[in-house]
Amino acid sequence: MIQKKFSRKEVVLGISLAVIVIFVLSFYIWHQVESIRLGYNARKQESEIQQLKKDIEKLETIKSSLLSLEKVERIAIRDLHMRPADQSRIFFFDFEAGIREK
Repeated sequence: MIQKKFSRKEVVLGISLAVIVIFVLSFYIWHQVESIRLGYNARKQESEIQQLKKDIEKLETIKSSLLSLEKVERIAIRDLHMRPADQSRIFFFDFEAGIREK
């Protein structure tokens, strides 16, 4: 059996072709992995956004319940020992005319 010897040019061309094929395949695999990773990150971010929106809704509900006038008045009277203002002690300020009583 006789083996054919490859010329130096053929060996370099074969190695170059193999390197190019390996490079292209590596780039393709990297691109696919990166696309999958970005998809997972996007899905994770979307779920975090949805959770934050739910948290905002809960906080808005709590805020509106805490800012209701009845609750504020109840806390002012019960906890801060405040009482309604006497009408004779209410003053209005008119910036053009100065202070005047009601």
